[in-house]
Amino acid sequence: MVVLPCPWCGPRNVSEFRHLGEVVRRPDPEDVTPEQWRGYLYLRRNAAGWTRESWYHSAGCRRYFQVSRHTVSNEVRAEGAR
Repeated sequence: MVVLPCPWCGPRNVSEFRHLGEVVRRPDPEDVTPEQWRGYLYLRRNAAGWTRESWYHSAGCRRYFQVSRHTVSNEVRAEGAR
């Protein structure tokens, strides 16, 4: 079982959350090429190891937050709220 540390509700089962994906920096729409925008929308590292992810607590406080998760072991470290 994977437990996520919600900054507002405390540790909860992952079934209460919605995974929003890997955190990526959004490029400036005024200065980006079509190829760069396509990369932002569709390409992710998907590497084995630590990655920063966004989650939404849909069955709880309904807030967004970020965690670092190890994609192989599912170990989770809190990153903070946003």
